[in-house]
Parts: sequence; C-alpha cells; structure tokens
Amino acid sequence: MLSDQATQGGDANGAHPSDPSHGRSGTIAMAFASVGVVCGDIGTSPLYALRESLTRATEGRPPSDVEVIGVVSLLIWAIVIVVTLKYILFVLRADNRGEGGTLALMALAQRAFGRRSTVIFFLGVAGAALFTGDALVTPAISVLSAVEGLKLVAPGLDNYVVGITVVILLTLFMVQRSGTERVAKWFSPIMLFWFLLLAVLGLMHIGDAPRILNALNPIYALDFLISHKMISFIVLGAVFLAVTGTEALYADMGHFGRRPIQYAWFFCVFPSLVLNYMGQGALILTQPDAMANPFFLLAPSWGLLPLVILATIATVIASQAVITGAFSIARQAIQLGLLPRLQIQHTSDWQEGQIFVPRVNRILLLGVIVLVLLFRSSSNLASAYGVAVSASMVVDSLLLFFVIWKLWRWPLWGAVAITCLFLTFELAFFASNLLKLFDGGYLPLSIGAAMIVIMWTWNRGTRLLEEKTHRDSIPTANLIRMLEKSKPTRVPGTAIFLTSDPDVAPAALMHNLKHNKVLHERIVLVSVRTEEVPRVSASARCELSQLSNDFTCIKLHYGFMETPRVPVALASLRKSGLKFDIMTTSFFLGRRTLKVSPASGMPKWQDHLYIALSRQAANATDFFAIPSDRVVELGAQVTI
Repeated sequence: MLSDQATQGGDANGAHPSDPSHGRSGTIAMAFASVGVVCGDIGTSPLYALRESLTRATEGRPPSDVEVIGVVSLLIWAIVIVVTLKYILFVLRADNRGEGGTLALMALAQRAFGRRSTVIFFLGVAGAALFTGDALVTPAISVLSAVEGLKLVAPGLDNYVVGITVVILLTLFMVQRSGTERVAKWFSPIMLFWFLLLAVLGLMHIGDAPRILNALNPIYALDFLISHKMISFIVLGAVFLAVTGTEALYADMGHFGRRPIQYAWFFCVFPSLVLNYMGQGALILTQPDAMANPFFLLAPSWGLLPLVILATIATVIASQAVITGAFSIARQAIQLGLLPRLQIQHTSDWQEGQIFVPRVNRILLLGVIVLVLLFRSSSNLASAYGVAVSASMVVDSLLLFFVIWKLWRWPLWGAVAITCLFLTFELAFFASNLLKLFDGGYLPLSIGAAMIVIMWTWNRGTRLLEEKTHRDSIPTANLIRMLEKSKPTRVPGTAIFLTSDPDVAPAALMHNLKHNKVLHERIVLVSVRTEEVPRVSASARCELSQLSNDFTCIKLHYGFMETPRVPVALASLRKSGLKFDIMTTSFFLGRRTLKVSPASGMPKWQDHLYIALSRQAANATDFFAIPSDRVVELGAQVTI
C-alpha cells in the first residue's frame, strides 16, 4: 500500500510543526525533558568507561600517572570531538524537518543528491540495522554495571545481580506503553540530579591530585597513544564506551528538538561528564587500588548504598534513549518500505513523535534478557559493545558528507576535510573495537547483518511484487472505458479501494466485479504515498482528481514519521466536494496469500523470508485507522 517515490523539499534546520521548543520557556522545558530521555545513555558511561580503559591499559598492574592522565584525556577529547563537535554542532543541524536518526539522514542525503542513489540507500539501511544491535546491548550493559555496585555494599549479593537486573529490565519495558512524554516527566528530575551528582563527586576529588587537570590538554592523550603503541590501540575500544549513546541522541531528536538537546548538553551533561572523569582520575592517582571500581569509590562510605540505588535508577533511564530511538527508527523503516507494517500506538495527543511499537518492544525485551543471561557481567558485555555503534557512526559520517556537500553547498574540499576529521577518529574506534569481534563483538554485528538482510528482502520483494501486479493488471483508464460500454449492476453508496498504484485497476475491485458482478455508484481509488520528509503539511496532504463521472482518484501524502489515518484525510476533502460519509462507505482491501515462484527474481530462501515477513505485517485496517465494520476483504493467491 505504501510507496516512497515522491520527494519534497524541506528546511534542513527547521523543527517540525508540533515541536514545542519554540520560545525560550518552551526550549528550557524541553531541554529539561531531554536530559531524562536523550542524554541518559551517555550519562551513565562513567560507571564503566574509565575502569575498562585503564584495565586494558595496565593489564591488571597499578597504573602510572602518565596512563591515568592520558586515558582521562582520551575520554574527554573523544567526547569533545565525536559528541560535541560532530553530533551536537554538525549532525543535529542535519535534521530532516526536525527529525533525526540514520534513516532521516538517508532521506535527507537522497534529496540533497537529487536522485535515488544505491550507495546512500545501502548506507541508510546499514546504519539503521546496526543501531538495532546497539539498542539491545545498551540496556543490558547499563543496568548490569549499576546493579554490580551492590557487590561493594554486600558481597553476598553477588549471586543475585543477574536476577535483579532481569527484574529491572522487565519493569522498564513494561512501562514503555505509557509513552515517552510521561516517561520523561518521571525520569528528567532524577537524571538532572544524577548529572549534578556526577559533577559534585568529581569536584570532591579533583583537589586530591590537581595534576589531573592536565587531562584537559590533548597533548597528554597524544603522548599516551604514541608511547603505548599497540596497547593504546586496544584501549581505544574501551575509550569508545564514553561516547556510546550518541547515535540514540540523534535518533531521539524528533521527540524534543535540536536546540533543547544542545542546551542540555552544553549547560548540564558535558561539564558533568568532564568533571566526573577527572575526579575518578584524581582518585586513582592517589589510591591506585580504586581502579577496580573508581566511580562508586568517589562516594564516601555512608553514601555508597544510596549511590548504587541512584545509579541503578539512572541506568534504567539511560536505556530509554535507545528504546525510544528504536521505536522511531522502526516507524521510519516501515514508512520507507524497509519493514512490513507494524502496529504503532500514539501516546501523545499533541506531539506526533511520541509513539509505542509493541512488536519492537517485545523483541528488544527478549533480546536484552538473553544478553544478560548469556554474558552475566558488564565487563563481559563490554567486549560485545562498541563494534556496531562505531560502525553506525561511520555510516552517519558518510551520509553527512552528501548533506554537507550537496544540501549545505560547501565546497567539495571542505566537505571532504570535515568528513575525514570525523572518520579519522571513528575508523580508529571501529578498528579497535574489531579486536573484540570474537569475544562477543560478533553478536551486535550479527544482529545488524540480519536486519540488513530483512530490510533488503522486504524492500526488494515488495518492489518485485508491485512490478508483477502492474504487469498483470488492467490500466484504470481502460477499465473505465470498458465499463461505459458494458455497464454492470450499480448499488448505492461509495466504495473505496486502497491501491499502491492508481494507474492500474486494484485487484480487489477486479475480484468484486468478477465474482459479485456489481459496482457501487461511486468508486474512489485511494493511494497512500510516503515522502522522503518527516511530515507533510495539511495543504499538501491530498491530491484529488476526477477520472470519470463515477471514478475518483485520491493520492494521500504522508511523511515517514507520520501514521496514515485514511478516514481523517478523506473527511478533510469534503470541502473540496468529495461526498464522504463513513456510514455509507465500504473500504475494499485485498488480502494476498503469497506463494513461492521459481521466476520471482529472488533466491528461494529470500522468497520464503519475504513470505514469513508478510505474515507478521499488521492488518491494513488497523494501520490505516479504518473502522473495521466498514471493511470488506477480498483474498487472492499470488506468486511472488
């Protein structure tokens, strides 16, 4: 039913109409809300990033001053260049009418390029698929790392860490149906307190070893890389843990807007992270044994248990960023024809981006629980983390190149220079993370590869099926001429036939005519098209054309971040002269039973996969918000 053929222009820097961040008070309110949802993931990296980095740098021995200051400097400058410079200052400007995420960036790059590009399409699919692997690992490692803090308070609880983690994750995924807006109201005050606490804990210890301030100088990071050679390359894979969550920050932009996220970053998140990493470094300089768990040892002994509890809550909140990002990516993929239709529930009356996708939520929950039971500790999961995320960041940089060059009209040398700057760091992180491939890194990559195959198969199969249907169908103009010569029995009312191509007679119409030998007195052909923009204005929503006295064609245009509500759109056309009364209208939908064909154009395994995916698709009645008592389904068997 969906097509992604049409393209419209848009403002690369604009916010979508429902963005409430217009005005200073609205921006501050949304910045506050974004702290709870968007910044949570990267805000819990101090729990494990420095610990894992120094463990790899020292291989278990006490660290030297050069190693501590060098690693802290690497963490800080990774955040400065990858997060602040690339994503906060550059990538967030590449919003597709207020929406972010790899697929939104892909659509923007396609439009900037001026034509459909196979390379850009593949990069977008790969980036979205790799994000899926990140969405599974992030909740698992975040919650596990926090719950493991219980071992410092009561070592006897060691055997219960996995069980407690599973219970917390179950609770987290169960509250998703409440919607991002309500979740943000619960989470934002807690996360604001969390970031303030990060800053305070760091400031408490920086004075213990003021020489840690040297970490602000990138020369110390370079000195560590040069002096430690191969070890420093291995350490980069752990340093990368400090910037994970950045892709989710971009994917969630449509929920809050660009400026609120930037305000939250510069005035709250970024300074808190820098201060905390320096505080951990200063603690280790004075107490080398603290390297075993430097974050929790920042707190005084009386504050350890409250910190563990707060960290657990914070990591649960941190997982929200990738979960809501996964919902956004899933809806974009559905609307762009990369995944079958899935049920999408709207959880906000005023903001289109607030959604809940039950099927995706269940799949994520199952995957996260399996990862926790499989790896059983955050250190083990750290080996699986980073490969897919770093690869998706590389994809974002490549897509951003086309946007900078073609849409922002930078000179080619400038676009190449800034892209190479980003890629220099990201490819180094990716290469380092590849060392984890056989220690668990294969898992998110395998998930990403499976998603690429699924998206490619669905897109390819749908295109081939549409081509076959088009070849086997009668042009609508020819059918109208035939009916004028040989008039069938007409019955009162309006019949609406949903079709992906109004130029050919819908299969449901032909089956109704062939078997029932009647037609309604008014026939309306409705085609729903998905544009490569997040949202379509009300004025551009509908195209109405009269094919004959009793045949009308309507093309409905929706953005890839919108859910098509067909009856609402049709009701809006009454002012244009469309006689639409839902109680006297029947919606005819075709239900196809697919069969494998040797001449399908795809390998047999891909035919079977496409058929399996089609069985998972949500009912068109629900997807297009059509009242079920007004629907007539006519089935047919079709070979791919």
